[in-house]
Amino acid sequence: MSTVDDVEKDILDASERGELKSVDTPQVRARLREAARATGTKDRRVNIRLSSADLHDLQARALQEGVPYQTLITSVLHKYTSGRLVEVSPDEHR
Repeated sequence: MSTVDDVEKDILDASERGELKSVDTPQVRARLREAARATGTKDRRVNIRLSSADLHDLQARALQEGVPYQTLITSVLHKYTSGRLVEVSPDEHR
């Protein structure tokens, strides 16, 4: 049996009280559909060499996220090339 942390409990309580509102709109659906279509079209194969440590770290992070590591790599590259992945300075990261 899984445990529920305080944030999850707050969300669950708000849901049970009917306080949460869906953000599902035709515009949101269209945007998500287009994003899925853009990331789902994989028509090229690329081979890259990674250090064993980097590959291990990618696989561990993918496991945490619940996705295959190849999907994680593709997602990170897509976010980077589309400008949605930005570098955070060490001061901002703390």
